[in-house]
Amino acid sequence: MTDRVAVVTGAAQGMGRRIAEVLRGEGCVVVGFDLQDTDGGVAGDVADAADVARLAEHVHERHGRVDVLVNNAGIAGIVPFEDTSLELWQRVMEVNLTGPFLLSQAFGRMMLAKGAGSIVNIASVAGLTGVADRAAYNTTKHGLIGMTRTLAVEWGGRGVRVNAVCPGWVKTEMDVESQAGGHYVDQDITDHVPAGRFAVPDDIAQAVAFLADPERSGFVNGVALPVDGGWTADGSWQSLRLSKR
Repeated sequence: MTDRVAVVTGAAQGMGRRIAEVLRGEGCVVVGFDLQDTDGGVAGDVADAADVARLAEHVHERHGRVDVLVNNAGIAGIVPFEDTSLELWQRVMEVNLTGPFLLSQAFGRMMLAKGAGSIVNIASVAGLTGVADRAAYNTTKHGLIGMTRTLAVEWGGRGVRVNAVCPGWVKTEMDVESQAGGHYVDQDITDHVPAGRFAVPDDIAQAVAFLADPERSGFVNGVALPVDGGWTADGSWQSLRLSKR
């Protein structure tokens, strides 16, 4: 993907940082977008229309094109539904769903103008199943998969592919924060995953690189690809699952 221009949101840490590194390693010029400063990137809020417009202007003026958009930025918010505040609900919606809407619209227009491009949305296994105490997060990830499929239908015939990656539990700063809050421990995850481990950021980044590259995935459009070690495939009960280790 030499000299292709990629925009990656949430690029300052975790999965976003590794996605940016992998895309650079494959020859892309990467523009990161995060609340925190990133090397060669732009600071801003994905849910702020003015910040997104400023980013799009920066990319257009500096590079004149965009080939890949990775909507990675996201926040969780772990709380029972009956205790979920309107403020938390709205902020999770803004970052996880409104942000990808704004970015996909801004950069999708640039891709459509040249008749080529790839958008990869980072959804979650929580967009394919239900996970307790994450109503706002789950809702946004289901919605992001819905937007992915809709844009794939609208834009596929105009040269722009739109796909989603659905990670399982990944060892990142978000996992550290969630475990520090007492919400789960490592064994809760590893006992449930047929692969017997957490994902690492590189597992997700390699899937993104595949979907971003028209040479490897040029006829892949509208998919929600689980990268979860078999989490969503396994309907076993716990003792049966663990007996297969």
